[in-house]
Amino acid sequence: MRKAYTQLHLAVLLAGLTGILGRLITLNELMIVCYRMLLTVLSMWVLFAWRKKIESLSTLTIAKIMAVGMIAALHWLTFYGAIKYANVSIALVCFAAIGFFTALFEPLILRRSLNWRELLLGLLTLIGVYIIFHFDTRYTVGIVIGLVSALLASLFPIFNRELLKQTNVESMLVWQQLGGFLLMVVLIPIYRQALPATRLLPTLEDFLWLLVLSWVCSVWAFQLSASALKKLSAFTVNLSYNLEPVYGIVLAFVFFREDQLL
Repeated sequence: MRKAYTQLHLAVLLAGLTGILGRLITLNELMIVCYRMLLTVLSMWVLFAWRKKIESLSTLTIAKIMAVGMIAALHWLTFYGAIKYANVSIALVCFAAIGFFTALFEPLILRRSLNWRELLLGLLTLIGVYIIFHFDTRYTVGIVIGLVSALLASLFPIFNRELLKQTNVESMLVWQQLGGFLLMVVLIPIYRQALPATRLLPTLEDFLWLLVLSWVCSVWAFQLSASALKKLSAFTVNLSYNLEPVYGIVLAFVFFREDQLL
């Protein structure tokens, strides 16, 4: 159990870097997620195939895993969207609402009774988000997008816990990244129509940051989080991710002086 908690908190620390990288990369949110998932699925496929970790799965199981990967992709899309429409700190504070959404949806999806203690703890976080931002209407769109991101983020650990009963971590992660990438590719024409100025290709600096985002904050962090999920509940995992805003906001203060905006 101690190993699971260590893996979890290291994954949370790495997750705290994603918001900073999202701000540094000059592509829009769709292209960030698209390249992130492409680089991640290619890296995972090579690494896990070499280690012979990819299992043979039924078409139905693969479809389920890819569907959850699409939820994860939509979470990242809205997360980076919140950064672009507001800033790193606001996106990360809104992410803290994940505890409330998990306490609400985990019992509904797994068909068990509500845990009122977990629901109350999550609700306190949501109230905290409201207290911080209710008086400032400058970032309303970014806040709404950030809360949608938290809602989506609460779902895939719940589904992942069930999927891990059917396959190993490595196979699940590969198919999820592929599913999310394919969804982002489908959305590119829609984005191009809505935002004609959308830039498709990264600069060299963007590409280097994307590699860090993929290899460090995705491949390594996902393995740590998924391994911890074998021993811990989805609520425990998501509640621990409330520390992600702490790490991310401190970094945002240091690099972007966002303490002047809050």
